[in-house]
Amino acid sequence: MTTLIITPTYNESENIKRLVSDVHGFVPECHILIVDDNSPDGTGDIADALSAEDSRIHVLHRAGKLGLGTAYIAGFKYALEKGYETVQEMDADFSHQPKYLPDFQREIEHHDLVLGSRYVPGGGTENWGLIRQFISRGGNFYARAILGLGFRDLTGGFKCFRRHVLEAIDLDSIRSEGYAFQIECTYRAHKKGFSIKEIPIVFPDRTLGKSKMSKKIVAEAMLGVWRFRRQR
Repeated sequence: MTTLIITPTYNESENIKRLVSDVHGFVPECHILIVDDNSPDGTGDIADALSAEDSRIHVLHRAGKLGLGTAYIAGFKYALEKGYETVQEMDADFSHQPKYLPDFQREIEHHDLVLGSRYVPGGGTENWGLIRQFISRGGNFYARAILGLGFRDLTGGFKCFRRHVLEAIDLDSIRSEGYAFQIECTYRAHKKGFSIKEIPIVFPDRTLGKSKMSKKIVAEAMLGVWRFRRQR
């Protein structure tokens, strides 16, 4: 089963080379698509150099910082156009640890969507402050309650889709970013009746680079779940 791992980047020059190496250390058969938003720190140039040396690495350059959701949508469309059978979302900052990729590959053989979860037995977080833990757990509880979903981790972005899920959820109508984007994709897949499996992951805080999380991203997710619930 051919897999494309999509990694959006913005100022990830400190991480991207090691990430690609580590990913292929665990899943050498997988291809990687780096979607770079014109990073001023040269991430895109590093990605191009990696791609020139390895046919499993692909790069999509965008004009500027256009957001996480649109980066993934662009990556999804690339994957569908190129014929990949499964598509993996993955952050570039090592908060999504490459060692879990074989677990996703194993479970996607039996399910339509596999979610990496911090809040099932065996999952967790590392080096998170109390406020961040409260926001994350509270946000997931809120989204579950509004949308009537039983999944423990709706805001995480470490997940793997089979291509027919992406073909079914109407990518062109998704407008969300950040946490809201992750919630919306999972909710749409659930509404379509696809098989969804959560697997445990431990999510450490990034050690290099700067976090992209903001109050705007959190607020969008809180308001977005009401809009998602009205979708047919």
